[in-house]
Amino acid sequence: MRERMSTKSEGEGATAKVAVPQILWNEGNQRFETEDKEAYVEYVLRDNGKVIDLVHTFVPSSKRGLGLAHHLCVAAFQHAESHSLSVIPTCSYVSDTFIPRNPSWNSVLYTEGGKPNI
Repeated sequence: MRERMSTKSEGEGATAKVAVPQILWNEGNQRFETEDKEAYVEYVLRDNGKVIDLVHTFVPSSKRGLGLAHHLCVAAFQHAESHSLSVIPTCSYVSDTFIPRNPSWNSVLYTEGGKPNI
């Protein structure tokens, strides 16, 4: 199944003129990806499909600096939230960059005993 994801981020105003990339959910390959499939975040489902573990983010060098990794993560977190899934941020980009810059997503992180399990 391939589902189109909107990735409007918090802080993006209605007058923003920045083109937001189209991110697709590629369920068969367990990843969220750009339409050209060159940039993606891979995941593994855990705990009988209740937890999504974001294991790897990749953006080719020719497309770095465009915010694609951010948009990929937003799509993954939106998907998790809308499907009542918890997120394990195994990928270092997700845990070390995306989450600290976007703390509003902390509520979606997988917790064990009330504490984030990261």
